[in-house]
Amino acid sequence: MITTTTPSIEGKRIQEYKGIVFGEVVAGVDVIKDFTAGISNFFGGRSSTYEGELIQARQNALREMEERAREIGANAVVGVDIDYEVLGSNNGMLMVTASGTAVVTD
Repeated sequence: MITTTTPSIEGKRIQEYKGIVFGEVVAGVDVIKDFTAGISNFFGGRSSTYEGELIQARQNALREMEERAREIGANAVVGVDIDYEVLGSNNGMLMVTASGTAVVTD
């Protein structure tokens, strides 16, 4: 499955547009991750705990989007966009959405 942020794929011709596909992931951050991230915030530096959670959520959203494209007969997704939102009363949830246009290429 080719997945790209561009509207076309170099060397490939889009034969059919299948429609817009999405992959959504909502991930919670537990109290231990909050604690270790708080330590990084206090002393400065990057929070590998939150970074790891973000990477995993993004990968899962992309994988889900690609699977939905396969289900409707596509072999590529073009024009991919990834959005991030925080949710919940204490902003303790992270939502990652991947979207793009499922296509069939030659």
